[in-house]
Amino acid sequence: MKPTDTQNPEYYHKVVDCQYACPAHTPVPEYIRLIAAEKFTEAYMINWESNVFPGVLGRTCDRPCEPACRRVRVEEEPVAICRLKRVAADNKGDVRQHMPQGPFPPNGKKIALIGGGPASLTVARDLAPLGYEVHLFDEQIAGGGMMRSQIPSFRLPEEVLNEEVNFILDLGIHTQFLTYVKSLKAVLEDGYDAIFVGTGAPRGRDLPKLPGRKEGDANIHIGIEWLAGVAFEHTKSINKKVIVLGGGNTAMDCCRTSRRLGGKDVKVVVRSPFEEMKASPWEKEDALHEDIQIIDNHVPLSFEIENGKLIGMKFQKVKAVYDENGKRQLLPTGEDDVFIEADEVLIAIGQENSFPWIERNIGLEFDKWNMPIVDKVTFQSTNQKVFFGGDAAFGPQNVITAVAHGHQAAVSIHLFCEGESLYDRPSPYTNLVSQKMGIHEWIYDSNVAIDQRYVVPQAEKSITLKDRKKEVELGFDIATAYRETQRCLNCDVQTVFKEDRCIECDACMDVCPTSCITFTLNAEEPELRQKLLVPAENLEQDLLVSSELKTGRVMVKDEDVCLHCGLCAERCPTSAWDMQKYFYSVTKANQMSTAFPPIEK
Repeated sequence: MKPTDTQNPEYYHKVVDCQYACPAHTPVPEYIRLIAAEKFTEAYMINWESNVFPGVLGRTCDRPCEPACRRVRVEEEPVAICRLKRVAADNKGDVRQHMPQGPFPPNGKKIALIGGGPASLTVARDLAPLGYEVHLFDEQIAGGGMMRSQIPSFRLPEEVLNEEVNFILDLGIHTQFLTYVKSLKAVLEDGYDAIFVGTGAPRGRDLPKLPGRKEGDANIHIGIEWLAGVAFEHTKSINKKVIVLGGGNTAMDCCRTSRRLGGKDVKVVVRSPFEEMKASPWEKEDALHEDIQIIDNHVPLSFEIENGKLIGMKFQKVKAVYDENGKRQLLPTGEDDVFIEADEVLIAIGQENSFPWIERNIGLEFDKWNMPIVDKVTFQSTNQKVFFGGDAAFGPQNVITAVAHGHQAAVSIHLFCEGESLYDRPSPYTNLVSQKMGIHEWIYDSNVAIDQRYVVPQAEKSITLKDRKKEVELGFDIATAYRETQRCLNCDVQTVFKEDRCIECDACMDVCPTSCITFTLNAEEPELRQKLLVPAENLEQDLLVSSELKTGRVMVKDEDVCLHCGLCAERCPTSAWDMQKYFYSVTKANQMSTAFPPIEK
């Protein structure tokens, strides 16, 4: 293998597993260390610069960072990255002084944002400091999009959402709420320099062909529409016996909201096995904790109607069968059909995009699924003035992905308005700094100890089930948060190797607790991976390979299992190893001017 190019900014970025897995590439270990030091304002601003909604995401994020967390190399549970984000938000103090301060000198460009969800708000946050006149259109009464209409208040208090939405709107955004855009062509004719579409996936899937659907319509509801009705207080109660169809997070929100609005016997019925439900594991746990029964492997057959009234549903029992490629089929078990009594049904089986307001004669092409054709790098459509992001771009995903789309779309819009190539994108900001404080001491905490994940406390069920606005999770107190921060392995502190200092004593190899360092003769990658002390089986993570040493061997380190403990650097007699903190930040549009303050660390 050729020596590893550690000058490539993506090499060390990929080693910071949590940050690499985050769609917005939030510098996770950096803000966790700030929380440990009780620098909550700084930790909040690190988050706000990347993910825009720390208080929202600290409660509701889908947590793609946590399965990637290096702590699972030591024990079962990852660091509570998401809930630590909330600690920064709950204790942030006065952060407005660290945010861009308007009014900003106008640049003469005008941008329209259609939809007021996380993607559009991110575009607004990034473009406003550059002097763009930003107009936001949304049919809801306030900003937030699906964060407001589909995430229940017991998970996301309204005041938290309002505060973080207003941080953006107060930058001078021109808002037109309670406004449904009926024609994209008309918006294009209004003279905007660019348009961003962030309308989400607003249509819930139905079961229109299932027998009894029409007859029972009065008591059968589309999940996301029903949740919106609750959020805006059009719906205030539900019958006692409720069936929720679906196995995703929306289904979990529907069933838990039902319990708070009068549902006594609430059942979730899902086609797939329990383990394969799309809902996050913690969402399923919370539903079970609130006495909601989850019935898996049941396919709906019909809505049962008696005397013109819904009385329940009939289901077919199935089992999951997998072929040699792991593809799943749900096959009938042959058992009798199952009747489940209910007087109300919520359908939460997925969401779809809907663009009836976009004309098909404005140069904006759609694919065979009736989705706009959008460039995955620039987020530009085939109409050069129109950009998409969030669920509207590639289908339903989550808040943090919408934020990531918004950042990249804002960069593209700025480049477009400047007349520059949309592919000439700014490089990330990176920094690599030694953490050496003494011969055997580091600036950061480097001990690796067995330390189980701490439990986030919850309010009493007897209280939360009576009030849909009572937040269930209470968050970590500061003392517990500190203990949880100590579980972080600081995987952004990199093991940097200097060949010219190495005397090949093998001391680092001997002291490494995971045997991730090997000195051996070079070979092609497949062979080299097998020659290591412990074969490197995870092909998705790179090897750190040195240039040839004096004996003709090379140093090879398996980045996948390294715990960043620093023992190699402590043990090395010649300082061939050093622990250096790597900071990586995706450059945003708002950082392409002096209006945005530098990141505080």
